[in-house]
Amino acid sequence: MLIQRKYGFAFLVILLLGGYSAIGQFRQPNAAAIQLKLKKLNVLASMLYVAAHPDDENTRAITYMGNDRLAAAAYLSMTRGDGGQNLIGPELRDLLGLIRTQELLAARRIDGGQQFFTRANDFGFSKNVNETFSIWGKEEILSDVVSVLRQFQPDIILTRFPPDERAGHGHHTGSAVLAIEAFDLAGKADYKPDQVSRYGTWQPKRIYMNTARFFDNTVNENTPGVVAVNMGTYNSLLGRSYSEIAAESRTQHKSQGFGSSGRRGDSPEYFLYLKGDKADKDLFDGVNTTWSRVPGGEKVQPLVEQAIKGFNPEKPHSSVPLLLQIRRQISSLSPSVWRDRKLGEVNQLIQDCLGLYTEITTNQPWMSPGEVVTNSFELVNRSPVPVKLLSIQGRKVVIDSTMNLELKDNKLVLFRTRKPIDPQSGYSDPYWLREDHLQGTFLVPGPEYIGKPENGPAATVACTFEVSGDRFVLDVPLVYKWTDPVKGELSRPFEIVPPVFVNLSQHVFVFPDTKPKMVSLLVKSSSGSPVNGTASLVLPPGWRSEPVSAPVTLPKRGEEVKVDFWLFPAATGQGSFKVYAQVEVGGKAYDRSVQTISYDHIPFQTLLPKAEASLVRVDIKTQGHVIGYIAGAGDETPAALRNLGYEVWEMKNEEVTPDNLKKVDAVVLGVRALNTNERIRFFMPDLLKYVEGGGTLITQYNTNNDLEIDKDKFSPYPLNISRERVTEENSEVRVLSPDHPALNFPNKITAEDFNGWVQERGLYFPDKWDPKFTPLLSMNDAGEPARNGSLLVAQYGTGYYVYTGLSFFRELPEGVAGAYKLFANLSSLGKQPKPKNEKLKAKK
Repeated sequence: MLIQRKYGFAFLVILLLGGYSAIGQFRQPNAAAIQLKLKKLNVLASMLYVAAHPDDENTRAITYMGNDRLAAAAYLSMTRGDGGQNLIGPELRDLLGLIRTQELLAARRIDGGQQFFTRANDFGFSKNVNETFSIWGKEEILSDVVSVLRQFQPDIILTRFPPDERAGHGHHTGSAVLAIEAFDLAGKADYKPDQVSRYGTWQPKRIYMNTARFFDNTVNENTPGVVAVNMGTYNSLLGRSYSEIAAESRTQHKSQGFGSSGRRGDSPEYFLYLKGDKADKDLFDGVNTTWSRVPGGEKVQPLVEQAIKGFNPEKPHSSVPLLLQIRRQISSLSPSVWRDRKLGEVNQLIQDCLGLYTEITTNQPWMSPGEVVTNSFELVNRSPVPVKLLSIQGRKVVIDSTMNLELKDNKLVLFRTRKPIDPQSGYSDPYWLREDHLQGTFLVPGPEYIGKPENGPAATVACTFEVSGDRFVLDVPLVYKWTDPVKGELSRPFEIVPPVFVNLSQHVFVFPDTKPKMVSLLVKSSSGSPVNGTASLVLPPGWRSEPVSAPVTLPKRGEEVKVDFWLFPAATGQGSFKVYAQVEVGGKAYDRSVQTISYDHIPFQTLLPKAEASLVRVDIKTQGHVIGYIAGAGDETPAALRNLGYEVWEMKNEEVTPDNLKKVDAVVLGVRALNTNERIRFFMPDLLKYVEGGGTLITQYNTNNDLEIDKDKFSPYPLNISRERVTEENSEVRVLSPDHPALNFPNKITAEDFNGWVQERGLYFPDKWDPKFTPLLSMNDAGEPARNGSLLVAQYGTGYYVYTGLSFFRELPEGVAGAYKLFANLSSLGKQPKPKNEKLKAKK
């Protein structure tokens, strides 16, 4: 927000966020919501909730603080949840982190909170805080937490977790430890003086832990050091209880399966003292939450009280004159977080009370620097208050026009401009994914990005209005809109992208021998001008392609062409390599692919990663031809099997029949299929009969709760799924059954095949199993006992049943050679040559 004095008027820039949806469309609040905003304008209190991941936050606490106590409420998540699992699609790691970032922002739009992040990467489950800090880099992430405290300046801090092993996860523990340490450091001028020059110092009043029954099942309102708060109360303006709103907020974490049902009635939360001034009965004890906390604020408070008292829900516009007076008074205050925060609130209230609709749509969703974009303006003042549009200005889209248009009551104003995008504009991809990141930390363009949840809009236009003599500026984001015949009007952010994308046809290419493979590029134009260029591959030493390069012609926007190359591996040398693709146009090489994420509950997402793929050159043999795959929560196993040369039948539930199972050499269940496929209980008997008759069934990991099938019905022999896991991806792997066919045919598996694994070895290993199962591998994290349940194989009838918690769903998409070899062996079980004595018995 920028505040200037010009021509005797308060000249205000309002970055429109509060009244806009996730994708930039303005959403006019109703009169009840406006009335609640007016009440909030009179409260100067702030709360920061701190935890480790998306979905760790207590949405009821955020909802209550923001809508009942009317405090500025925010959630600081250490990570973006990149290391979790995905129940709604195949996206993992960075892509999953992007989804979970947007799910958090969707939750905050419902519960009214603000969102912050550190640079920490969710590298997967961590069993202790020392490991977490060694991978994150404790001092870097601590600095980020201090930066957020200095930016947001919370009066109170609430942590979700205790600062010890009770938190159950190194990230959880670390979030509490960092919050406590940052509590002291944020107020010290000699800690990170560069931050101090940007934000100043800040000392919160107190820090409490939002304790819960899973930390202490005896906690209650009489526990020493505990403040109990009923956060389940009902808000008549909103028409819902805070628990009901919180459930809707929590349900946005759809990738984690966190759909929640609304609760009604009292819901006590318990807060345990950690540091700072102790509260007696109220978390804000001793905090001045009135305008008198700000020098000069005593002149603002009576005006706000007058606005609250005089608000007419049938004529919100009648509040505009007084709101303009309040805005002038606030803008005269000395610079502070509270001045800026409350200016944002009053500016939004003025727009809300005017019913001032401002939207700018573009003719294309994607355009490249230097192109001319058509902007369609739609403005309407839905009030009798005189409003005039004075000018429009843009930087990314080069606009600078004087308008002087009167916006009369409910009279629609439409006009268009055709203006170029600044040729020096950067692209719109997520700022923390522009560079390759470290295992524990993202790289960001500069310190001003610390804490930011996402990029700002790719392009905005500053619309200068005059209302009753006051000038103010609405910074309106550009959006792209269309009408779906089923869903109606839809929109997505306007984005600035390269003029041409180049995508490789696969993320991984497996070369089991020295024979060449076809590698295809999909080259697509996002430019309104014809694209004429040359496509080529950048290869590791010793590898070559035919042809070396190929011409590409794309006559118009949206056109795409497939370019095929034969890729020849080096004559010698095995391992994992990288191939890069590029298209040279006009002497400039473009090497970005495009990936999109589209789910109904979050805005459309565009990523622009480098056009690259993994090359796995390793001698791998397979047996069999057709693999049946039954989907679970989503993984890339089918693509990996095709990479090995198999034909993959992705079987629908109704296709899993005894006759169809006779057509496949093995069946693979996707990750968490037992948790997510509600029909699996009905066809599991057919799968087990298939095994008994000579087939092979590979069951990948599942969690030990929320099974869609009885625990004794998914395996031919008893086994118990536990929470045991091995998180250290480089931990020693010991072979328990070196002669077992799964470790010998058609490929010899040794400990070396577990080099180069990513994030973890595996998770949710069985801890008990029937003696008919053979455990093949043993592994453990440092300081823990051996875990032998990662890979269990049992003969059942004449076939094989495999249960594995190994993280194939992570290793195969990353091109881990040993994972491919081992999965080929599991898929080939039952195809190994029989010993001579068994052949003689069979003849007899």
